[in-house]
Amino acid sequence: MNEQLKLSELNGLVKKAIGEAFTTPVWVICEISELKINRNGHCYMVLIEKEENGDAILAQAKATIWSYTFRMLQPYFESTTGQQLTEGLKVLVSVSVEFHELYGFSLNIRDIDPTYTIGDMARRRREIIARLKSEGVADMNKELALPLVPQRIAIISSPTAAGYQDFIDQLTNNPAKYHFHLKLFPAIMQGNQAESSIIGALEQIYRYESFFDAVVIIRGGGSQVDLSCFDNYNLAYFVTQFPLPVITGIGHEKDDSIVDLVAHTRLKTPTAVAEFLISGIALFDQHLDDLKNRFAENIDDLLTSAKTMVEQYARSIIPIVNDKIVKVNSRLNQTIWKFDNYVKVFIKNQNYQLSRTEGSLRHEFKNFHQLQLHRLERTTRVLSVSSQRISLINNDLLMRKIQLTEKLVRNILSDNLLYLELAQQQAQLTDPFKILARGYSITTYNGRALKDTDRIIANALIETKLHKGNIISEVKTIIKEALK
Repeated sequence: MNEQLKLSELNGLVKKAIGEAFTTPVWVICEISELKINRNGHCYMVLIEKEENGDAILAQAKATIWSYTFRMLQPYFESTTGQQLTEGLKVLVSVSVEFHELYGFSLNIRDIDPTYTIGDMARRRREIIARLKSEGVADMNKELALPLVPQRIAIISSPTAAGYQDFIDQLTNNPAKYHFHLKLFPAIMQGNQAESSIIGALEQIYRYESFFDAVVIIRGGGSQVDLSCFDNYNLAYFVTQFPLPVITGIGHEKDDSIVDLVAHTRLKTPTAVAEFLISGIALFDQHLDDLKNRFAENIDDLLTSAKTMVEQYARSIIPIVNDKIVKVNSRLNQTIWKFDNYVKVFIKNQNYQLSRTEGSLRHEFKNFHQLQLHRLERTTRVLSVSSQRISLINNDLLMRKIQLTEKLVRNILSDNLLYLELAQQQAQLTDPFKILARGYSITTYNGRALKDTDRIIANALIETKLHKGNIISEVKTIIKEALK
């Protein structure tokens, strides 16, 4: 039977073997899978190795950077690479291989080579750019047309960033008093959450695409460590697919980020973006002024040309017009002479006809006058006889009319007396005071009796007259339908 060992003895042998095998630190190429810093400043990592062209994990180990070493390594790495020491980075680290009987296998990181990470970051950057180009999307946002006067601007920035405030101040207080419609979509602009936060802001803007002319991504500058999120494939791809022109002013200290490369327009700082927008409108304004001046000049040229043409036509027409006037005057004089002779002949003929008509009328009037005198004498004699007869007839008719009139008057008086008696009886029956005495009342509004509810309103004061006394009421409810 083989020798039996306790677990502690086995772990002790493993520890001894590892100690003898790794007497000095070794350099290891790996990727940081997890990274946590506890309150004492110690950094705990999980290091992995993946397949060359895949995501399968080939190896994994725990690693530690004690606080004293971490305080030196972190700023050295980040200042050299311009990249925050975080998950997802490939690193070259110097480690001492350790094995503890209780805690097992681990690596203690003693040093880190930032130049390796710089090379890997450059490689990854080149791969992302090459991937975007191979997919044919790298220049898609650049191909969008930026409006001639972009004034409706969607802004992606941190609301507390100094660069955002500078951007707003420069646009709202521009010397030309151009007006901009600005809407902030807040986002985290650095760190591990920046990618998802900025993409989320772009997705919100997409819902209101028709409201905006362009998207501006700005922040107040920073180190390469702060701005490494803008070298991300997912964010860059989202920018290439966005339906509005994207303008960046994220303040990289050195090279352009990948987002800068795929954006429609890349500018250095937020204030440079503001100046770009203002100068764009100013350029369009100048273009309008140039068009106005050219239009005015063209109008002046057309007026001058037209005036010259009119003067030329006038000079060529004057002789023709003068000749026409002479000919028309000649024809007019001939017409006047002919008309004058015609009028004279006409008047002479009319005078002759008038003299003949006058003689004929005198003779006919004399005969007519004598005939009318004869008729008048005969009529006078007839009227004298008729007058005597009519006088007798009229006296008889007058007496009969007087008798009939007296009878008619008596009948009328009798009828009127009867009508008055009936009216008096009716008046007594309809006397308001007698009606009130029987228990009825009269309601008035503004001095007029109420017959229905159409003329009354809520809260109005109405007066009810009783047989003895009056009541003033306030209307609370109006019932349009009659009670049954």
